[in-house]
Amino acid sequence: MEDDSRPLLSSEQAGESSSTDPLDAKTKRPFHVEPRNIVDDDPRERVSAEAAILNSRLHYYGRLTGSSDRLLSPPNHVIPRPDGIYVYSPLGTAFKVPGGDYASKNPSIITIFAIWNTMMGTSILSIPWGIKQAGFTLGVIILILTGLLMLYCCYIVIKSPKGIPYIDTSDWEFPDVCRFYFGKFGQWSSLFFSMVSLIGAMVVYWVLMSNFLYNTGQFIYNYAHNVNMSDSEFGTNGSDRVICPYPNTDPGGNHTVSTLVLVHRGNGTADVSSFEQYWSKTNTVPLYLIVLLLPLLCFRSASFFARFTFLGTISVVYLIVLVTIKAAHLGFHLEFHWFHSTEFYVPEFRLLFPQLTGVLTLAFFIHNCIITLMKSNRHQENNVRDLSVAYLLVGITYLYVGVLIFAAFPSPPLSKDCIEPNFLDNFPTSDVMVFVARTFLLFQMVTVYPLLGYLVRVQVMGQIFGNHYPSFFHVLTLNILIVGSGVLMAKFYPNIGSIIRFSGATCGLALVFVFPSLVHMISLRQQGALRWPSALFHSFLILLGVANLLAQFFM
Repeated sequence: MEDDSRPLLSSEQAGESSSTDPLDAKTKRPFHVEPRNIVDDDPRERVSAEAAILNSRLHYYGRLTGSSDRLLSPPNHVIPRPDGIYVYSPLGTAFKVPGGDYASKNPSIITIFAIWNTMMGTSILSIPWGIKQAGFTLGVIILILTGLLMLYCCYIVIKSPKGIPYIDTSDWEFPDVCRFYFGKFGQWSSLFFSMVSLIGAMVVYWVLMSNFLYNTGQFIYNYAHNVNMSDSEFGTNGSDRVICPYPNTDPGGNHTVSTLVLVHRGNGTADVSSFEQYWSKTNTVPLYLIVLLLPLLCFRSASFFARFTFLGTISVVYLIVLVTIKAAHLGFHLEFHWFHSTEFYVPEFRLLFPQLTGVLTLAFFIHNCIITLMKSNRHQENNVRDLSVAYLLVGITYLYVGVLIFAAFPSPPLSKDCIEPNFLDNFPTSDVMVFVARTFLLFQMVTVYPLLGYLVRVQVMGQIFGNHYPSFFHVLTLNILIVGSGVLMAKFYPNIGSIIRFSGATCGLALVFVFPSLVHMISLRQQGALRWPSALFHSFLILLGVANLLAQFFM
């Protein structure tokens, strides 16, 4: 009996660990207890077969550790993990220790803002453009309805692992669920559409980084060389200038062509033309980014860049402040024309509304990582409530930015059709507040871009080679392909609105509408609980996703 109660790890071995955590794997001191006495939180619960086998292994190694040979110590894979540690009572029962895993769980407020921060991406810059494309009234209605549909589909994704009986799905992600129901096709197709969303985001990032770097460099050059740039279009009170970079977007409209006035003091025209030759938004700046970002993508680990994710929250908060101040200075300019456009206003209902639905599909997209985010929630029973609150906050943020920018856009003298896919492009380079916003966003994207590349590498290389970093050559080849797609789009088609809507509609087809709906119906059918109203509604969701993607090609 003395041998049975002796710790498996000697005090000398335990002392070698530098960790101060009593639940650390290197310092755990499991004791032998008969399998029938090991229980979970309830003393009446019997031990599982897996726990009984583990206990037998511990008992076996406990007999061997009396030797001075350290090779006979139990290996790490035999020692229970923190979530498998038990406190044994002399009365013959053992209770599970919550351990450090519970301590690392987040309260609901942290989970809610983690979801909000994850969803708040580059799509926020295109929301005013999307509302313009759909019409103000229809755009607001579509934003609310799309948010509700995306929330429901996200709810299905969270519940999907729990609908699989007799299998431990505690560490499953949604691609694992797709593999269970649809085999290899589900696994590879979910991977493909997940890659579409990630690579689409990286392409948008490259276009925006080129834009922000160009405007930031232009601002610094103009300030250093005392170059004054002014535009004929301006705000209602003249204090906050608003420009229309492409005034002929509506062929039927009678727009005033913006004229650029350059006033040079000190340096000649030759210097300015030479600068413009080497500092072009589409020809040179996208290439300059390669020197900075391609080496960063080849880092083996992305943990360094994860430290800067807080910049995303700062950037979004600053954008909200910027939009509020601009709207207060410019005032509201709204006229309601329900079905016909005028010289300065667009109709309230437009046939281009699928462009907004494509943008919103990506703007509300979090379905490929929501299970992981929710696992860190301390109170799992509140997952649905916390997810709903997070979606509500995201929807309010999008509505706030989209409605204020659209309403405050000065019409007249400018047409609402002048609102750009990146609404920051409607403000001149000389605007100091917008310069700060572009600088913030540029630095944030430079730190987030390698994280996105790391996610792409882990999923692609892990599936193909079974190794996240098979070799430097493999990683470099993949990164060149990703960077090359971004450079090409930044040079030949730098329209982030169209890139976002196509990638959003494509990944949303599978990961938002088709797979969640099919998984839900199959699960209900296996339980004998599928009814025709549910089947019709979820079939309608699938058709909605298909229509959303097809409509993007006709806009």
